[in-house]
Amino acid sequence: MTVPRTRTILLVLAFASLAGPAEPSLRETPAVVAVRKASPAVVNVSTEIVTVERSPFGRSPFFDSFLRDFFGDQPRERKDQSLGSGVLIRPDGTILTNEHVVANASRILVTLASGEEFEAKLLGADSRTDLAVLKVSSDVPLPYAEVGTSGDLMIGETVIAIGNPFGLAHTVTTGVVSALKRTIRGGNDRVYSDFIQTDASINPGNSGGPLLNIEGKVIGLNTAIFQRAEGIGFAIPIDKAKPIVQDLIAFGVVHRAWLGLQTEDLSSDLAAYFGREGKGGVLVRRVFEGSPGEAAGVRRGDLVLRVGGEPVRDGAELSGRLAGFTAGSTVALTLLRRGEEVEASASAREITDDDVARLCDAWVGLTVVSNSAELVARYRLATNRGLVVSRVRAGGPAAQAGIEPGDVVRQVNATAVEGAAAFRDALLAGSQRETVVLVIQRGRTGYTLTLAP
Repeated sequence: MTVPRTRTILLVLAFASLAGPAEPSLRETPAVVAVRKASPAVVNVSTEIVTVERSPFGRSPFFDSFLRDFFGDQPRERKDQSLGSGVLIRPDGTILTNEHVVANASRILVTLASGEEFEAKLLGADSRTDLAVLKVSSDVPLPYAEVGTSGDLMIGETVIAIGNPFGLAHTVTTGVVSALKRTIRGGNDRVYSDFIQTDASINPGNSGGPLLNIEGKVIGLNTAIFQRAEGIGFAIPIDKAKPIVQDLIAFGVVHRAWLGLQTEDLSSDLAAYFGREGKGGVLVRRVFEGSPGEAAGVRRGDLVLRVGGEPVRDGAELSGRLAGFTAGSTVALTLLRRGEEVEASASAREITDDDVARLCDAWVGLTVVSNSAELVARYRLATNRGLVVSRVRAGGPAAQAGIEPGDVVRQVNATAVEGAAAFRDALLAGSQRETVVLVIQRGRTGYTLTLAP
C-alpha cells in the first residue's frame, strides 16, 4: 500500500518541527537575558593593603602616632589582600564599588569578565555611605551596565545579584525584593539608611557588585549580609548612590549636606512629654545662626520626625539619612512643634571653616588650630601632629573638663584627627551625639575625656 504524496510531506514536516523549533527556547527567561546584558560590566576588584605596624597596642590610629612621637619609628611591614566586586557604569572605565572593598588599599587591580586586567585609580571614597568610585584606562570603550532607578521598586519583584563571592568569578544569584528602606547599624556607631533587603544570596566577595532588576538595570549595590541568618542581604539603593557618585567623580570627595542643627535623642521622660513613646523622633537642641536650618525656620525645641519623607527614630538615624544628601540638595523636614506637624524645606550647604569654628566653640567650648613648628616651640609640644587648642571658653564643657590652651586634640570619638579636614568631619558627625569623647595630649601624657555639651 502506498502513502499519498501529500501525507508524506506532512509527515516530514512533523518530524522537522520536532527536530528544530522555530520559536526561541523557553529556557531563555528574562533573567537569562538580563544577566547576559549586564554581566560583561561586572568586575572583580582585588586589593593589596600594605600596613606599617609600629604600635604594640595593635592598629589603633591614635596610639600608633602617639608612641611614634616618643619612641621613634620601628616599622614592621605587613601585606594583606582582599577581594570584592564592582560594576562598570560608564564606557570610559568608571567603576562603582563599596568603600570597604578598597579601604586603605595600596594597589587596586580590576579584572573584567573577558579576563583583561587593569590597575585602577581611586577617584574617591565615602565611608559614611560605603561608596567608592574607581577608574581604569582602556584604549577602547568598555562594557558598562545601564543604571536604573530604585525609586519604583516593588516588594516581591525579581532581582539578580552578580559578583565574585569567595573569589569565584561571576556568580549569579536570583531572588526578590524582600523589604525596602531598611536601616542597618554598623561599626563606629554608623547608621546606613534606606537599604534594599533581598533574599538573593550575597556572600563575602559580592560586596560592590550590582543588584539588577529583571531588565538588567542596576538598581542597587550589594553591600552587606546578615551573618546570623540565610537569605538576608542588603544593597544600597542606586538613587541614594547617584548624588554621592557624582561628587566623587567630580571632586574626589563628597560635599556633605549641612543643616546646622544640633540634636539629641529622646529620653523616656522627653518621649512621654511629647507623646512619642515608642515612636521616635529627634529633639533640636540648637539651631546655628546663619545655617540652612535657621533659614528653613527650624526652631529650638522642634522634634524632627521625618527627613525626605522617611521617619527618623534617633540622632544616629538622622545622621544616616542626611549622609545621602549632598551640598545643594533640598532636604524636606517634617517637624513636631507644639503638638502639630510642620513641614520645612532646607537648602543644604557644605559646612565652612567658619561654621566649624562656631560649632566647636558653641558646642565644646574651645578653638583649635592646625599644629605647626611655631606652636611646637611656643607650647613646647612633644608632637607636631593633631590640632592645638588655642582658646578655651570660660565656663564651657572643655573648661570644666580641665582642657587648657596648648593641649593637643588627637582623637574625636573613634576618629584620629591629624589635620583640620579630619577634625571637621569628626566634629560634624559627633555633633549629632549627646556626648563627645576627646583624646587629649599634654606633654608626653595622653588622656581621654568625655564631654556632655
